[in-house]
Amino acid sequence: MAEPTERLSIDAATGLMERALRHVGVPAETAASVAAALVAAEAEGQRGHGFSRLADYVAQVRSGKIKAGAAPSLVHTAPAAVRVDAGYGFAYPALDMAIPALARLAHEFGCASASIVRSHHCGALSVQVEKIAKRGLVGLMVANAPAAIAPCGSAEPVYGTNPIAFAAPRANADPLVIDMSLSRAARGKVMHAKKTGQPIPGDWALDRDGNPTTDAEAALAGSLIPIGGAKGAALALLVEILAGPMTGANFSREAGSFFTADGPAPGTGQFLMALKPPDDVDFASRVEALLGAITALDGARLPGSGRTERLRQARREGIEVARAYLASAHSLAEADA
Repeated sequence: MAEPTERLSIDAATGLMERALRHVGVPAETAASVAAALVAAEAEGQRGHGFSRLADYVAQVRSGKIKAGAAPSLVHTAPAAVRVDAGYGFAYPALDMAIPALARLAHEFGCASASIVRSHHCGALSVQVEKIAKRGLVGLMVANAPAAIAPCGSAEPVYGTNPIAFAAPRANADPLVIDMSLSRAARGKVMHAKKTGQPIPGDWALDRDGNPTTDAEAALAGSLIPIGGAKGAALALLVEILAGPMTGANFSREAGSFFTADGPAPGTGQFLMALKPPDDVDFASRVEALLGAITALDGARLPGSGRTERLRQARREGIEVARAYLASAHSLAEADA
């Protein structure tokens, strides 16, 4: 049975989330950054990175696991590389600082990278790489997360869901955006199922004993199945190296939970790259030729096309949010209402 939802505009959703965060002491600029990112994820259909996260964030702010007042700081580690220290605060202000600096360096040098350390859950990576593409650059982003995927041949989680996202600018259309978790389902979707009392598909996860499960709680206590079996686990290792050792952040197996108010801060990492298309290559036309050849095929569709349509619909009609999450948000924000 479908969960009951309510529709509200993007502006109303963002304002509600900001008020809830401000009520627990999150500074105005940080609250605006967090709210914008979570509502953007909700609007594109990534519910596991939207309103479902608000109560968890608030609990972690209250416990001190998230340092709500942390101000990110940026240093140059090479001519075309920066590192941003999130200070165990929210990831989004650190990303807001990193992406403009990254874009400036990429336009100057042709290629640039940004590392973010002592970070937290960074939501839908699609939201971030699209910002890079809208600056005329090709964007790539990876992030590690608390351990959820086991290496090939093991039942012990070592890697996070460790998503990868890519975006490329287009001449007369929204950027091409590809965003994928390296587990068959993002951990946030499993948590959403647990919170709303719904079963999960049987090919998403294993329980502690390595058996397939449709119980979200058992899945969270066990491990998530990687996409593509051993190949997905290998990609998760690739991301782990870029987001952990490359940035100086915690390994997934060292990271505290993104969901619970107790325990150590996650201290996870994000790694971003931006590439400037060469001036002597007609990048935009060649991209359009490739994408046009794909869409000309019978039944073919571009990655991210569903996301693009959901965003357009959300801007026209607002977003549908689970009533349980809206009730929680109103309860948190009511003192400021």
